[in-house]
Amino acid sequence: MRIRSATAIGAIVATLLAATATPAVAGSGPSWARYVVAPSSRAVKPVRIVATTGAVTNPHGLLGQGVTTLSRPQPAPRPAWAAGATATASSFHAPNNGNDGQPRTYEPGNAIDGVTDTFWNDDTIAAFPDVLTITTPAAVALPGITLLSNPDGVIKDFTVETWSGSAWQPAATVAGNTAIQVRVPFTAPVPTTQVRITVTGVQSSGRGDFTRVNEVYPGLVADEPVPSVTVDFGQVVAGYPVLRLAGASAGNPGLRLAFSETKQYLTDVSDFTRSYNGDRITPGTDQVAVKTEPYTWTDTHGCAEGTKVCADGLHGFRYLKISLDALAADAPLTQPYGKVKIDGVSLDFTPFLGTPSSYTGWFESSDKQLNKYWYDASYTNELNTDTFRSDDVDPRGADSPTLRGKLVLHDGPKRDRDPYVGDVAVSGRTAYLTHHQVAEAAKNVLADLADHQRPDGWIPPASINNYTLPLFDYPLYWVTSSWDYVLYTGDTGYATTYYPHLLKVLDTWYPTLTNSRGLLEKGLNGTGGYGDYAFLGRTGEVTYYNALYVMALQNAAELAEALGHADDAARWQARAGTVAAAVNTHLWDATAGAYLDSKVGPVRHGQDGNGYAVLTGIADPARATSALGYLATSTATPYGNSFMDNNTLVPDGRDRVYAFTSYPEIQARFRAGQAESAIDEIKRLYGWMAAHDPGITGWEGIGAGGSHYQGPYTSAAHGWSTGVLPALTNELLGATPTGVGFSTWSVTPHPGTVKWANGQLPTPHGPLRVSWATGKGRVAFTLTVSAPRGTSGDVTVPTGGQAVKVFLDGRPVPGATLRGLTGRHTITVTKIGS
Repeated sequence: MRIRSATAIGAIVATLLAATATPAVAGSGPSWARYVVAPSSRAVKPVRIVATTGAVTNPHGLLGQGVTTLSRPQPAPRPAWAAGATATASSFHAPNNGNDGQPRTYEPGNAIDGVTDTFWNDDTIAAFPDVLTITTPAAVALPGITLLSNPDGVIKDFTVETWSGSAWQPAATVAGNTAIQVRVPFTAPVPTTQVRITVTGVQSSGRGDFTRVNEVYPGLVADEPVPSVTVDFGQVVAGYPVLRLAGASAGNPGLRLAFSETKQYLTDVSDFTRSYNGDRITPGTDQVAVKTEPYTWTDTHGCAEGTKVCADGLHGFRYLKISLDALAADAPLTQPYGKVKIDGVSLDFTPFLGTPSSYTGWFESSDKQLNKYWYDASYTNELNTDTFRSDDVDPRGADSPTLRGKLVLHDGPKRDRDPYVGDVAVSGRTAYLTHHQVAEAAKNVLADLADHQRPDGWIPPASINNYTLPLFDYPLYWVTSSWDYVLYTGDTGYATTYYPHLLKVLDTWYPTLTNSRGLLEKGLNGTGGYGDYAFLGRTGEVTYYNALYVMALQNAAELAEALGHADDAARWQARAGTVAAAVNTHLWDATAGAYLDSKVGPVRHGQDGNGYAVLTGIADPARATSALGYLATSTATPYGNSFMDNNTLVPDGRDRVYAFTSYPEIQARFRAGQAESAIDEIKRLYGWMAAHDPGITGWEGIGAGGSHYQGPYTSAAHGWSTGVLPALTNELLGATPTGVGFSTWSVTPHPGTVKWANGQLPTPHGPLRVSWATGKGRVAFTLTVSAPRGTSGDVTVPTGGQAVKVFLDGRPVPGATLRGLTGRHTITVTKIGS
């Protein structure tokens, strides 16, 4: 069949593009703007009331609909054990400095001392039963007991027995308790001299599954329910909470504020605030001593007086629970009763505010789910793009004078709130592709870490522990992230300044970790105790470390070429080839058809090592197909692909999914011609997170059954989980820089199941725009690229393995790859013989 004329082809293309375009609705802005999920302003308000307890009138006042009133009468005195009563336990933890850094004891007597701030803590983590026995000097008739748990792990399952004088008698059984304070009535009053409580289960709190009992009362405490209102901000937000207080009764009644990214982990304390890391005396809540007259309270880091009435300040959360309550330790500055009026709650949003007008890069396709995940990832990254402030960062030695006041990429808005270079390896690309104006956030982190390089060449992963946290792999991410920054921004000044640091990383530090077979070996040069992105206990020759090393060497060689250091480039490329050959020789498992995780220990195969082996070209096409096939059959879960194929490294290896290590696997699938499987993995992974609380944002990790893998400690908005965004732009849309600052670029679409895609990439020269669509009938594919002046690039169009003709602006051209294109062009692929 003859090919139609250029004019006819142009008409077909115009018709096809018109059919697949998604024009904006009049007056509504670009069509992709519908997917943007950031707040519209920095004054963010909650969107709904989730729950109330106790005496609360008009809870919707917190949403700006009038005034909310919380009321609580002064509690009656609580029953106390008679003088001379004692307590013993099956075990108790040794004294130490508690969360507040002050000395604490955990002996069983703390459970009957009448002081709610002290508690018994057993000494057998996650091992039960734990037993507490209370002995009185004389018999007492007990109608029951009341047990007050510690917020760091509510006592869930327990039995109560009483001593008859000759034997223990069952008095009550409690199962599935969720209340911090629980009344345990007996069927009839029991005269006894001893009570024995046997604990068989506690709620996980992220602070270790210990039995922690603050008080056991000899009787049934009939406190009024604590008045509380829980509000939902609709998605994870970050910043300083603000309360408009409309007045209170005398005596400064207290408010306690608890925050959480999910409803599951919101109790009377926050899911994991910085106070849990030892920042403040506050045990997981922010405290307010409410004044009588109306005023606006803004959450501020610090205490009202000494160590009383304390708050963390900035928080990352979705849900906020406000309770009329106060810690006993905060007396006399505040009290847990009275009346408080509130006529509004809001948040002063501090991260980068990603509104449609701020986007300099965007993406849209025929697949609405993929569009949603792209903008969800952008919002996750925006939450982590914030100014480094002493009061907001991880309290574990992360504060740094050299970072204060600078825009940075944190790892998460809740915790750790510290810039880690492993996160920047992903979140940096996300930033460059969405908001070019925040590229400095990545640069500030990379430059600061390089400025803290050790004399032996090692570069710290973050400022935590005063730049000393020993990680084995993160200096390699500093190399790859530095190349990314220069590649996307064209900042050769940064490259020139920090090139000596690059030399020391690759030519001083990592050679000391290289064995006689040319492979990195964890354990050499005192690195046996070094961790990695997940603090995994891997040793010896590990595929992931070596494949990442190959990538770093390849990237460094490109940077060296750009700066005119040809000898360095040649040396690093040669070394990359040597390491790649050694990986294939020593770490390929022909039986499984995949790369081993490590030569040491049980046989297992990691997603990270295999993904990077394919991505770097260590794996030839046959091995790439085999390795990706193995991962597909051995690691697939409903919520993504697990990072390990069995549980020999960690107990939940087969159940644990990281978006961080899934990103290179997804990239590898696109590049290996497996776009459909890449899209499937994206939809399982990001679809799961989008559909489960808190929604929208990408989690640090997913565990068994699709849970937050580290319980309440898990960050549910983590920068390293935004890889879906660069994957869709660079791989599915197919546009990526190949020369410094997009001086050259390539466009190689991988459509898979997607019918059309449009996008824009910000470059130092102006926007690079790409639009393509799969066709019907004779026109198989059309692509339009509009490149900024001063740049050129190569375009490769998919042919599907069919006999086709390729047209450039209506003129036939040989082959599916067109090189050195400048300006604006349309490429059309038509089928032959149809």
